[in-house]
Amino acid sequence: MKSKIVVLGGGTGGTIVANRLRRALGDDVVITVVDQDNDHVYQPGLLFVPFGTADAADLVRPRNRQLRPGIRFRAAGVDGVDVDANVVHLADGGTLDYDVLVVATGARLLPDETDGLTGPGWRERVFTFYDLPGATALAGALARFPGGRLVVNVVDLPIKCPVAPLEFCFLADWYFRERGIRDEVELTYVTPLDAAFTKPVAAATLGGLLEEKGIELVTEFNTGEVDGAGGRFVSFDEREVPFDLAVAVPLHGGAAYVDRSPGLGDALGFVPTDPRTLQSTVRPNIFAVGDAASIPTSKAGSVTHFEGEVLAGNVVRFLRGAPLDAGFDGHTNCFIESGFGKALLIDFNYETEPLPGHFPTAVGLPLLRESRFNHLGKLMFSWLYWHGLLPGRDIPGIPATMPTAGKHVPTTPQKGG
Repeated sequence: MKSKIVVLGGGTGGTIVANRLRRALGDDVVITVVDQDNDHVYQPGLLFVPFGTADAADLVRPRNRQLRPGIRFRAAGVDGVDVDANVVHLADGGTLDYDVLVVATGARLLPDETDGLTGPGWRERVFTFYDLPGATALAGALARFPGGRLVVNVVDLPIKCPVAPLEFCFLADWYFRERGIRDEVELTYVTPLDAAFTKPVAAATLGGLLEEKGIELVTEFNTGEVDGAGGRFVSFDEREVPFDLAVAVPLHGGAAYVDRSPGLGDALGFVPTDPRTLQSTVRPNIFAVGDAASIPTSKAGSVTHFEGEVLAGNVVRFLRGAPLDAGFDGHTNCFIESGFGKALLIDFNYETEPLPGHFPTAVGLPLLRESRFNHLGKLMFSWLYWHGLLPGRDIPGIPATMPTAGKHVPTTPQKGG
């Protein structure tokens, strides 16, 4: 009898893993991908929609068409998972039993968890660009904005693509300069962190860019309330940041069905996962990939790609009774748009801070500094995403583990933090 692999989630992680498993195992297994709809959104493109440099319609493609022939696609919500019986219960009343379960349902926005965020002023003067409707609505608000204080507020962590709120600030600076009203706009970045970013080396570089562009940085601000009508963010320690236009990055959590599945997730709805093998600590036949996994690395598409290579290999090993490969090192690779047709690039892993140098080799893209080449690399990533990453292909010269070639590695050991 053929083994049954069920992949919950037809986004980046689920699609990559399903396609890689299909390539590795062929007809020896039955692979079923489940998602609540058939709309695959290219999430990195959401950043550009508010500034009119990406069309929302171009970011969406059918999920089932991204899957290799032979993979089954089921358009249905997930009601819950019985981890003891190895059964997925679907919202339409159906069930799917599995030998291996891959949880790839990402992270969901939880704006209602913050007092007042979706109250008066929501989608009028308080917006988010972290979903397609929000990004589209924000485009109109930015075009109408005559000037005043624009505040970008990260409500809490973890979030998808941790650099995106910073990128929004940099692009807003460029956008308003192009409109000729930058002198009438006060830009402020508000974060619960004690610096601009989690990694100290990158935080120093990005904090310097904020200062250079005249963007105020407010740190250690834990948002407790959003007063949309009054135009202010209020922290739990009663500090206030006023705004005329607000861009909020809401609290994130795992998929709702995880909360309804005893033993599957943690308090935030993410799946406890071994950070090296990507096998869950819940059951040995459950794996987690991408934003759904509770591991100490960024929730970003590049991470999901690198995870997918290791996870797919480990599912094959699991089915064959072989030892798993503890080969995922937390490799993270992020382009950071800085405006004016330039971008930075950072590359790091669990143990290593973002380093200067080049990626992936000494003649590659520059790291930790602005470059036109990095901007072009980010724009080209869209093509690579649809035609290289999602199909589960190996990208020549870009391994799952972080390369050290071309980097200026310090002689004193450092920790990624």
